[in-house]
Amino acid sequence: MSTDNALEQALKLAANEPAHRPAFFNVLLDSTVYVLGDAGSNWIAGAARPEGDEPVTLEHWEKPDGSSAIPFFTSMEALQQAQGRGEGNNAPQPFLALPARTLFAMTAGAELFLNPKLPYGKEFGPDEITALMSYEGDALTERTILEGETRITLSEPLEKPAQMIDSLTRLFADVKQVRRAFLVQVRDQPQEEPHWLIGLQCERDEEAAIQATGRVATDTAPDDQPVDICLVGEDEPGISHYFTHHITPFYMRKWGGWLRTLNESTPG
Repeated sequence: MSTDNALEQALKLAANEPAHRPAFFNVLLDSTVYVLGDAGSNWIAGAARPEGDEPVTLEHWEKPDGSSAIPFFTSMEALQQAQGRGEGNNAPQPFLALPARTLFAMTAGAELFLNPKLPYGKEFGPDEITALMSYEGDALTERTILEGETRITLSEPLEKPAQMIDSLTRLFADVKQVRRAFLVQVRDQPQEEPHWLIGLQCERDEEAAIQATGRVATDTAPDDQPVDICLVGEDEPGISHYFTHHITPFYMRKWGGWLRTLNESTPG
C-alpha cells in the first residue's frame, strides 16, 4: 500500500506488538472500511452506505481450510491489491464504504477477515466481534473456564516470547499437519505464577506435532518456564472454544490471524 491511513498504521503496529492491539481495536471501530458487495441497481459503486438502507449482498472468500470469511479492507487501495489489480488493470469490482460498526452489525454471526492476502491482516470470529461491539474495543483476553473438575484462568499476554514464537513458526513451516497454533498463559490457581500453554489445531498425526512442538518450546521458553501443549478442536467447548473464539493464532497456514511480513516487500 503506497500511503497508509490511520487504520492501516494501527494494524501494522498491532500485528507486530500485542501492546498496540487495544488501540487498534478502538481505531477500527471509528473507521470506514471497504467491503466487496452489491447493493442493487440504484447504488453507485464505492458510495458510502448509511445504516438502515436495504440489505446488500457481500462477497465471501474461501479460506485455506475450506471455510469462508467476508473480506473487508482498510482502504480501496488495499482492496485492489488483494485482488491483484494495479491502477488501470481490469474493471473495478463493486464495493461499499461502510463504518466498521455497521459492517459488524449487519454480518453478525459471520467470520470476517481484514486485509486478507496482504502483508498485514486480522481474522475476526463472531464472538470476538460481539466482544468488540459490547465492550467498545476491549476484546476478551482473559477468561476463567471449567476444565474437568478444575477452574483455570487463561489470558493472552501483552509480551510474548519472541524466540519461542519465531522458532515454532519456522518448525510449523515443515510440520505441515499444524493448521493453527495459539499461545496463552495459564494459571491453575489464582496465587500461582502463570506458565505457557500452546494450543495446536492439527489435521493429522497430532502426536508427532506435539512431540516436535514440545522439544522446540522447551528449548526456547524464556527463563526455562514450563510449557504445556494441548490439542484444539473445532466447535468444542472449554479451552478449544477460548482459543478459537478469543485468541489470535500466532501461526496459521497462509491466512493468519495477525498477518505480518518479515520485510517490507509486498506480494506480487
